[in-house]
Amino acid sequence: MASSGNSGQPNNDNNAPKNRQPISWLWIILLLVVVAQGVFMLNSPTVKTVNLSQFRRDMLETGDVQKIVVVNNKKAEIYIKTDKLGQGKYSEFEKGQKGPQYVVNIGSLENFESMIEEEQGKSPIEYGVEERTDYWGTVLSWVIPFGVLILLWVFILNRARGGGGIGGGNIFDFGKSKATLFQKGESKITFDDVAGLDEVKVEVREVVDFLKNPDRYTKLGAKIPKGVLLVGPPGTGKTLLAKAVAGEAGVPFYSMSGSEFVEMFVGVGASRVRDLFRKAKQNAPSIVFIDEIDAIGRSRGKAISFQGNDERENTLNQMLTEMDGFGSNSGVIVMAATNRGEILDSALLRPGRFDRQIYLELPTKKEREAIFKVHLKPLRLASDVDLEQLSSQTPGFSGADIANICNEAALIAARKNKDYVEMMDFMDAVDRIVAGLEKTNRVITDREKRIIAYHEAGHATASWHLPNADSLLKVSIVPRGRSLGAAWYLPEEKVIYTKEQFMDRICSALAGRASEEITFGKVSSGALDDLEKVTKQAYTMVAYYGLNEALGNISYYDSTGQYETSFQKPYSEATAQKIDDEVRKLVAGAYERTKNLLIQYKPEMETLAEMLLKKEVVYKKDLEDIFGERQLAEEESEAR
Repeated sequence: MASSGNSGQPNNDNNAPKNRQPISWLWIILLLVVVAQGVFMLNSPTVKTVNLSQFRRDMLETGDVQKIVVVNNKKAEIYIKTDKLGQGKYSEFEKGQKGPQYVVNIGSLENFESMIEEEQGKSPIEYGVEERTDYWGTVLSWVIPFGVLILLWVFILNRARGGGGIGGGNIFDFGKSKATLFQKGESKITFDDVAGLDEVKVEVREVVDFLKNPDRYTKLGAKIPKGVLLVGPPGTGKTLLAKAVAGEAGVPFYSMSGSEFVEMFVGVGASRVRDLFRKAKQNAPSIVFIDEIDAIGRSRGKAISFQGNDERENTLNQMLTEMDGFGSNSGVIVMAATNRGEILDSALLRPGRFDRQIYLELPTKKEREAIFKVHLKPLRLASDVDLEQLSSQTPGFSGADIANICNEAALIAARKNKDYVEMMDFMDAVDRIVAGLEKTNRVITDREKRIIAYHEAGHATASWHLPNADSLLKVSIVPRGRSLGAAWYLPEEKVIYTKEQFMDRICSALAGRASEEITFGKVSSGALDDLEKVTKQAYTMVAYYGLNEALGNISYYDSTGQYETSFQKPYSEATAQKIDDEVRKLVAGAYERTKNLLIQYKPEMETLAEMLLKKEVVYKKDLEDIFGERQLAEEESEAR
């Protein structure tokens, strides 16, 4: 580590016959109306609309008008003389074409008639007045709005009945479960694809075996567990394990996310829970898997920002009833996964609902090696790839992290046009994931580079001579991510830590700033990450682990998470002040101890710093040449 200054998808049968919806007679009627209107418009003679002044100037005064018919005292239909059609300005009309050819909005009827009388003396014009009723337009004005409303209503009813219609979905399906159903054989993931979880697979495999061979258990009076809760940090394989159960169980498997239950509509979440369990009971025996169940399973009755989510609580109440209420729920097993098991409601966790709570922890060295074997299968590996070394240098990595390392190593090798993925590619991948991408274009002055070199040399010198510090692998002053340099360690995987081990780690983290003060007489901002780690570690020692003599054997750690949602601390203001004072005293003492250690080994520290300025990266072999063989703590020496 650095100290710095597959998803299974349900198969779709493309050859399955599709459910075709019959064509509604209303759509046929609408189509006929549109066609009839189109035919009527095509067969209608061409009539152009002109304004009154254009009509008077171009037609009336030139004597081209044969007949005028005023319709409903609003517009006038103009008939052009037959011998004028098909030529000149009337060439667009066929010769002998029946009129009218033009329509004029007359405005005032009296003014229009007086204008016609003035021209009657020059050229006689047939003039008439008619009252007409537009039956077709009247019918359409009534039929079309009602037709649209009827079609809309039929469309909604079809969707409500699950019909296809336009758009495909059912608008009333928001109360239905959105769970994905995996039938037997649809999930290709099995327990063989899940590595590093041998103990967990034993418990989960028993549930699968119960579904396959129920008589073996029922003849002894045993009952199948109603619920299995998978709890663990992100990336430890909870969802992957559920996919393996779907592939192994051979029964209907319903998968759904906890956030899919709750929407803005009141009662939707509870309705979806009922629908989900109804479907599962109909296909019993079956398994229901709810991923991220904390979305609906959070503890009730806690004042989180004075806000309550009644809809979420109603959904949870329905879940509690379905899992273990008055109704029968035989044959349905509920599996759930969460990263935050401590915030789940106690009623959800009790036996009878989630009978088994399985904790998935970060993999050990042996488990990491098994996970590496799974993810290295598709890669073309060079002969120098060492699985044991890879698993040793990735403490605290989850299965998802290991998968990311393997993929990143393959990308790095491809970027370098290699035929095989080499061990150095994996080392670069670890550096890339832990510390970030190497910053080759970052401009660093010579003075800044010198400060960084002595800062990292201080970390390396202190950790090498502190017996309880982590083993040092290499030191680098190559900028990566937000870090300007890094010391890479190989932490021991321990279950418990002593006060001496905590103190050596704090001193090792403070050594970078102490080195700057000893060498340059001043400190820089490069120790931000170190100081953050030191502060958290010191408060943990004082307030949680009871490793401070002034406070004694008292811990204010809250494993239930209740203090996070409360405005009150579990201790008084006087105790808070005492904790702050003891933390400052602890860090100040560690800093003085670190300075004295670096002063004692200052020549070696300077040698390493100068080597870093030349090479930028110094490995363990060079560190042994400078510092000699490292002296381990007595208990570590015995363990090795």
